[in-house]
Amino acid sequence: MKKLRGLQNVYRGETMYVCIGRSSFDQLSTRRHQSPSNETPQTRSPPSNHADQRREESSLEFSNSLGSVSSLLTRCRTFKVLVIGDSAVGKTCLTHRLCAADFPCRVEATIGVDFRERQLDIHGEKIKLQLWDTAGQERFRKSMVQHYYRNVHAVLFIYDVTCPTSFSSLAAWIEECRQNSLGQEIPRFLVGNKGDLRDPSRTDGQVSQEQAMSFAKAHGMMCFETSAKNPPNKCGNDKVEDIVVALGVKLKRQKKPAAITTPPDGFLSFCVN
Repeated sequence: MKKLRGLQNVYRGETMYVCIGRSSFDQLSTRRHQSPSNETPQTRSPPSNHADQRREESSLEFSNSLGSVSSLLTRCRTFKVLVIGDSAVGKTCLTHRLCAADFPCRVEATIGVDFRERQLDIHGEKIKLQLWDTAGQERFRKSMVQHYYRNVHAVLFIYDVTCPTSFSSLAAWIEECRQNSLGQEIPRFLVGNKGDLRDPSRTDGQVSQEQAMSFAKAHGMMCFETSAKNPPNKCGNDKVEDIVVALGVKLKRQKKPAAITTPPDGFLSFCVN
């Protein structure tokens, strides 16, 4: 998009404001042709074609400027979704599925945060989900925690259904949210990952769906069990798209304008769908 004279993007914190410079408005006013004191109104020369052309160009420029402002103001809202949980529960693979509908063949431990986006159409409104896939290991989180929790609109708590320890750790993740001023008004979702590895013949060493549902109810969360590995429509317990839709519907109802957020430099990757 051409940068229009007089149209400026002003960044304050993490919110972008749009303003039209004074010079654009000055150009729109019709300049009065003041004659010398000894010249009578009858002797004024008619406006030149050049002056008419300049006024037309200024009018067109202002019209284009307003169109650009309107486009910026009507673009889709962006919501920041924090993805947290213990290391190795499958957060990175799950965010790949949520955003790009594929399962990565090889992943490494997240250092800092991975950043992915997905645009949705919810009941006629386009919204964008920014998924912040955070590091699960404490040594990778210490200097980044404040950035994680800034301007969050929703949280996904991820655990491994085959690892009860990751389920027990959820209380600590909830406490970290509280310490960083995330109140109960922020939508929260509980997601059990690696459902394809669940062994129906075992009753121990796994997190039952009843346990998960009870925990979710106690903390005001929506509860899902899925597998990042299973492709869409190939497994009965695959709920990845259900999670995406539930997120979109919940966030669309928010009246507060979504902030424009950007991960800190050096701690992001993109996966846009």
